[in-house]
Amino acid sequence: MRVPVYSLKGEVVDQVELGEDVFGISFNEAVVHQAMVRQLANKRQGTASTKTRGEVRGSTRKLFSQKHTGRARRGDIKSPLLRGGGVVFGPKPRSYYQSMPKKMRRLALKCVLSSKAREKDMKVIEELAFEMSRTKDVVDILSALDVDSTALIVTEHSNRNVVKSARNLANSKVLPSALINVLDLLSYKTLIITVPAIRNIERIWGREVIKNASL
Repeated sequence: MRVPVYSLKGEVVDQVELGEDVFGISFNEAVVHQAMVRQLANKRQGTASTKTRGEVRGSTRKLFSQKHTGRARRGDIKSPLLRGGGVVFGPKPRSYYQSMPKKMRRLALKCVLSSKAREKDMKVIEELAFEMSRTKDVVDILSALDVDSTALIVTEHSNRNVVKSARNLANSKVLPSALINVLDLLSYKTLIITVPAIRNIERIWGREVIKNASL
């Protein structure tokens, strides 16, 4: 698959060939969904905690007599029915961690990248590097590329000035190519990526298997 390469002024200056083993994969909705749910679950802290009636501080004295009061039966002040009492079946600290086979994780990422390329939601640019950090520079680039939606900007390596220039924009995010993930790719409509970043992605997630890959 060949896609146009844009300059930072929005002009087509070249074309680039995308590797079919990364950008030509058919979309597997089940695998992508599982990867998305896994990533969201693994972000959870799992620290929510409530106290049962056995853990709440208070007396176990029966509040009033069982009979002859005309009122409903009542036990101690720690009853779940009372304000300040224990919680029935409330949350306790737990781990929400979900595992997923490495091949499935890699497939999910390639499915989303392929979908972006196929649906024309990917803009390829030559290179992106700023001498100084200015939000206006990123705004001008997005405008030149006709990007009026949310945008994920992917560079080959982390660039401090690019990150600082885009972090004040609520609808954009910058990532180095080695840290792209399913959640961010699906959370942003348009993928803006540099040519060196594409080559790095193809090297990491292409046919050549990296034994110690953790993504």
